[in-house]
Amino acid sequence: MNSTQRYGLSSLDPHASMPLYQQIYLRLRHAITDGLISPGERIPAARALAKELGLARGTIESAYDLLASEGYVQARGQAGTVVMPGLEHLGGTRLPAEPVAATFDTLPAHPPVPPFQLGLPALDAFPRKIWARLAARCARSTQIEDMVYPPFAGATRLREAIAGYLRVSRGIDCIPQQIFMTSGYRGTIDLVSRTLLMTGDRVWVEDPGYAPTRDVLRSAGLELVPVPVDGEGICVEQGKQRAANARLAVVTPAHQSPLCVSLSLARRAALLDWAAQSEAWIIEDDYDGEYRYLGRPLPALKSLDGEGRVIYSGTFSKVMFPGLRLAYCVVPRGLVTRFDDATQVLGSSAPALVQAIVTAFMKEGHFSRHIQRMRRLYAERRETVAAGLMDVLGNRLRVELEPGGMHLILRPHDGMQMDDVAIAQRICGQGMFAHGLSSWYLQPPVTYGLLMSFTNVTSRDAARKLGERILPLLQVGLQTRR
Repeated sequence: MNSTQRYGLSSLDPHASMPLYQQIYLRLRHAITDGLISPGERIPAARALAKELGLARGTIESAYDLLASEGYVQARGQAGTVVMPGLEHLGGTRLPAEPVAATFDTLPAHPPVPPFQLGLPALDAFPRKIWARLAARCARSTQIEDMVYPPFAGATRLREAIAGYLRVSRGIDCIPQQIFMTSGYRGTIDLVSRTLLMTGDRVWVEDPGYAPTRDVLRSAGLELVPVPVDGEGICVEQGKQRAANARLAVVTPAHQSPLCVSLSLARRAALLDWAAQSEAWIIEDDYDGEYRYLGRPLPALKSLDGEGRVIYSGTFSKVMFPGLRLAYCVVPRGLVTRFDDATQVLGSSAPALVQAIVTAFMKEGHFSRHIQRMRRLYAERRETVAAGLMDVLGNRLRVELEPGGMHLILRPHDGMQMDDVAIAQRICGQGMFAHGLSSWYLQPPVTYGLLMSFTNVTSRDAARKLGERILPLLQVGLQTRR
């Protein structure tokens, strides 16, 4: 029996996607682990095997090198190449001669943006040409010092730009050292909870509220205390009744997520007073505070914080685009050293090049101009999308237009009952997007409705056509209450 037959090399396939040297390597490895070649036994010389198989000598040598690097064979000069002594323990250990087919599904392609997708800004209106020009310029100007590890807390110039922007737009008087860059809102919540809290601490969360906030807090071992929300925002008195000793409250004061109501001045004062008296912390999630359509945006809760209890959470996902994976928090001055130490352990932030591009975008005025344009655009799309949907769905649903936010709430008319989760699932199944409002609650009583963004629907006619696709999906799940 020649080497080709003994080692299974007769089945080599020159047309396979796997290179020939790798096929040879796998078959020889199989022969060694199956005991067909004994430890210490010599294998054919590369020159001889190449001639026998009709292949280039380099192909055989590549296979032998791979076997040697993994410790299966050993080159002994003029004595040739032998199976490594001491491999007797591999006897009977069968290794696959061919790579095992993957049992996972094929990785999905990046899905298209469905109409009404929550959490996405108007991607069609982002100034991509300006962004590309700035990105190219930042890449060309990269210096050696720009290629080292960036500061864990974030690039200095970006922190300076954010501090300047917040003073003007959100009324927050802060210095760059108070700003810590993170890899997104979840990163901010994780950083704060790991820096300030301990496992088992109690945390107020709005009910209804943003599910990812709850997920991150739970993963940190914290106990969630659902606090109801009404027309004035989080009900502080009920929070105090349920857990006056909570260590943290996470709130969305500008536009409550998902109800879009604003936290009243009286509730803001009560919340700040509770935090000061209890020595608790407040995370202000200002995810879309810039987008208010009746009057100017409301000042941030942080701007009223005289006791240093509020940690402001901002993100570029809603005002630029979420692919950046870039967010930040503003901590009280008394916590700067503590957060500096925490970021040294936890790491944080985005790649230096991304931060450089965002810095240029802000410092050259593009950021402020973009937000102003988006505020006008969203005010228009909010009205036109609501009107287009009501043209078709108005007999069954009504739209609530709150003063701010980036989505609509479609509720059933009085006297109707609604399985909003089931309807939302059917809408998503037809290539659109909706969330059932009732699923955002942790405790009863709940309210019902469909959460649908207007940011990426461009006209009343487009909204009307989408409404026509939604109408038959309401037949089951929306009924007159008996």
